[in-house]
Amino acid sequence: MKIKEGLTLRHICGEYIIIGDAGQSSGSNKLIRLNDSAAFLFQSLEGGEFTLEDMAELLIQKYEIEKTRALEDARKLSEAWENASII
Repeated sequence: MKIKEGLTLRHICGEYIIIGDAGQSSGSNKLIRLNDSAAFLFQSLEGGEFTLEDMAELLIQKYEIEKTRALEDARKLSEAWENASII
């Protein structure tokens, strides 16, 4: 997986927002709000290829959660990102 080009994460008024570059075909004309965990993953994974296991490992390191939960959270987030055309 890879985060699409032309997407930028901004921290605005206490909220994490993904903004698409209007000049990019992958850019969207909508804003996508992320929670702290999703924003952490976006920042950590931006610019490179990654797997569900990579996402889970980052969650385990940051939040000290069990691998089973981290993989499930990573799977759900990747599905949401795919539906929102982030990846």
